Amino acid sequence: MKKNVLMLNPPLPLSFWSFNETLAMTGKKALLPPLGLLTVAALLPKDWNIRLVDLNVRPLAEDDWRGIDLVLVTGMLVQRESLLELIGRAKARNIPIAAGGAYPTTAPREVLEAGCDFLIQGEGETTIPELVAALDAGRTSGTFICDDKPSLSDSPTPRFDLISHGDYESLSLQTSRGCPFACEFCDIVSLFGRKQRHKEPGQVLDELEAIHGLGFRGTVFVADDNFVGNRPRAVALLHRIIEWQASHGEPFNFITQASVNLGQDVALIDLLTAANFSYVFVGIESPDEDVLISAHKLQNVRNPLLDSLRAINANGLSVIGSFILGMDGETPGAGGRMQAFAEAADLPWVMVNVLRALPKTELWDRLEKEGRLHDGIAESGWDALTNFTPLRPIETIFTEQVAALTALYSPSAYLGRAMRATLAMRPTRSGKPGAGKTTGSSLGGKRENPRSDIMPLLYLLWRQGMVGTARWQFWRQLAIVAWRNPSRLRRYLALCGMGENLFSFVRHIRAQAKARHNLAA
Repeated sequence: MKKNVLMLNPPLPLSFWSFNETLAMTGKKALLPPLGLLTVAALLPKDWNIRLVDLNVRPLAEDDWRGIDLVLVTGMLVQRESLLELIGRAKARNIPIAAGGAYPTTAPREVLEAGCDFLIQGEGETTIPELVAALDAGRTSGTFICDDKPSLSDSPTPRFDLISHGDYESLSLQTSRGCPFACEFCDIVSLFGRKQRHKEPGQVLDELEAIHGLGFRGTVFVADDNFVGNRPRAVALLHRIIEWQASHGEPFNFITQASVNLGQDVALIDLLTAANFSYVFVGIESPDEDVLISAHKLQNVRNPLLDSLRAINANGLSVIGSFILGMDGETPGAGGRMQAFAEAADLPWVMVNVLRALPKTELWDRLEKEGRLHDGIAESGWDALTNFTPLRPIETIFTEQVAALTALYSPSAYLGRAMRATLAMRPTRSGKPGAGKTTGSSLGGKRENPRSDIMPLLYLLWRQGMVGTARWQFWRQLAIVAWRNPSRLRRYLALCGMGENLFSFVRHIRAQAKARHNLAA
């Protein structure tokens, strides 16, 4: 039976990925669209009417609820409160609601207690057809669990037509699920498995065609759990992307996620840059080997970590590094060691997170056995910032986090790392199709209207070159990069521009910490 469906993506709290300064510069409303909902929409019957509201783009209006037969909502842990609120709003209007995604999959009881009618746990390729069959049979509730790991060979092209691409700084697609590694704190293995499953290259190219057909030009986030987890598959796909990019005039610049062993594979890095991948997110987690071993992050200790990260950057991929404070085995001063490591590795763009135990991970199971998990989620105090009892005082851990971020994101320190990383990077290989070129946009991709780059550039020159505290350093470094590595000047400017987001976010973190200390006093 034909239905009118309302899909809802809850708002995301301010975070490292909010990019508020970039959005203000470019006039965009959010960084990325909800790829999961777009994929689910493609799995629903083609004759259903679907309306998608991303609350990161616009608020939910009363008219959005009218005539709706079914609400579909998704969410991650950070969207928990908004997700539960949206379930309540649907129930107040007597509209059936289905919830799926990471948080409903890992915390089903809370979602059901909030009033969810249809609980979807696991991947949509299996569960969405079951939901549709249940609705056609007249059922008013149910739980649909994906116990297997479905093949992605039949996964449809996401319904990119449901969004206005002009609302987003970047678009996204996914070519694989799963990761061959089993880090104790990561829920990828429990959600998607250690054996990676892949879309066929033709499917990926269809998705690129769909995005291209929208008129979008710019940065595409390849949302794989580990793009290089299966090297032969990655190589085969990259060759196809290189050909596609060349035949379409290099419209896209890519960002993805990869394990640090990529640093030992220059040939693979060269293929990534030839396809116009410019940034790669790498989980560093800790500079301390014993902590990495304890957390089963063994891929980070098989080769010298610093050398691997430097090799990735030197060969054309800017590293987005991520650290985690609060892991077992950590000794005092861990935050300072992370800061020092980031400086030594010349990593401009660095996250310093505090560990949070995720359901269905080895860490969660171990902490539960040890009696260190907190019941529920605290609403105030230091315990509100984590969900377990670490082996070090939680106040100390958060103090180290703030200190590390403050030092890393002083404008002078950040600009220094950005310059050193840029100077260490090989020049672009302009003779090859897509060989590491970075054109346009704050993240290095080509825009629909090249003139739209002018305002962000002027904004950057004003903020860092005229009124910034490191303005003399900014101009001096700009001249050095232009002289010594001119083909990477655009990448350098992109890194400088991203710094504005990071400076702003750290100011927010420091204000929160100050307020917390005042309350404690």
